[in-house]
Parts: sequence; C-alpha cells; structure tokens
Amino acid sequence: IYDSIIHDDIEREYILYVPDSYTGASQVPLILNFHGYTSNATEQMHYGDFRPIADTEGFLLVHPEGTLLNGKTHWNVGGWTSASTADDIGFTDALIDALASAYSIDLNRVYSTGMSNGGYFSFHLACHLSNRIAAIASVTGSMTPDTYDECNAQRPVPVMQIHGTADPVVPYGGDEWAKPIPDVLAYWVDFNNCDPNAQMTSIPDIEPGDGSTVELYVY
Repeated sequence: IYDSIIHDDIEREYILYVPDSYTGASQVPLILNFHGYTSNATEQMHYGDFRPIADTEGFLLVHPEGTLLNGKTHWNVGGWTSASTADDIGFTDALIDALASAYSIDLNRVYSTGMSNGGYFSFHLACHLSNRIAAIASVTGSMTPDTYDECNAQRPVPVMQIHGTADPVVPYGGDEWAKPIPDVLAYWVDFNNCDPNAQMTSIPDIEPGDGSTVELYVY
C-alpha cells in the first residue's frame, strides 16, 4: 500500500505491507523499516525484506521514505546530517498515530530497524522516542556524536546491532561522524543495566566463500 501523510506541511510517503492474515480482530505488532542514505522505501522493502516474516508472524510492516538533503534521501540524525531541517522524529510519531488509527496495532510492540542511515535513525528513535519504540535493530548503522551525547531515552530500550568489522562505509572503529560500535554497545549495555560480560557464540560458517565469519555477543 503506497500512501502518505502531511507532516510539517510536507507530504511524507511510505509503503505499508499488510499480511493476508491481518483481520483487525486483534492487535498486531508494527515494524518500521528505514532505508539507508540515498536509498528509498521501495529499495529497502526489497533489500531488507521482512514481508515473508510478516506473513508468518502476522505483523504490519512499514517502509517510510526520507526527505532530500542536498538532493539525497536521508534521515535526520544530527552530526553528518546536521544541515537537515527534517523533523523525522515527529514524522515517525505521526506515522505511528496514523497507522494506529487505521489498523489494529499493539502500541506496546512497535519496533524500528534500518540499514546504515536507517540504523542510525533507529538509535535516534531509541534515544528520542523511547515512549513509543519497544526495541530497535541497526544494520551497519551507528550513533552520531549528536545522538550519543544528547540521548534521552526514558526507559531501557533493547537494541540489536549487526555490523561488519571491515565495513568500509560506517567504520566499526568509528570516525569523527560515527561513534565506534563498541562505544555504542557499551552505552546501551550500561543504560539498559545489562551484564557487561557478554555471552559469545560463534555462528556456524555456512558460506565459507563469502570472506566473513560471525560472532554473536549477548548482553
């Protein structure tokens, strides 16, 4: 379903996926799936494709569209997007309201995930919309120094981070515009009052030719 809402006098577009199992008889979770910098809702719907999972698990899935910054789609996360005037937190808040008025959504089970800039924005939502976002998952994202320094979560927010140690775009070790991933994790381990000693599991290397191995750390 391609639709839009007006927020801040701007038409904000999104793509909603409603699984066939949805009847409206009971409240269902909502997943927000945010695209990366220069990408768009359609690309993210295919690239980070949760539609088959929505079919089996029965949640609604929405792919919001960012606005343009210097001609490129983005989510406003401060830092390297600090020239942006987009109120993406307000837009997300309004989008949740709009969807909840049209569909039977369990507002205690609204989740955010995203790729790269969408991962940054998921952390931004955990910091600034924690009253509405139950948990987040960031794929190849981080926190800008702005998000990190100004984070104001009102409650513990479960987070999941998926990141390559050799990521050439968002460095695992950080940069002046990206907090190091270990610092991001340490922030949430502390804020969420987790045990700082992780349980580590090596994931079976089922694709030995892809040049990567995976370790899972659970706090």
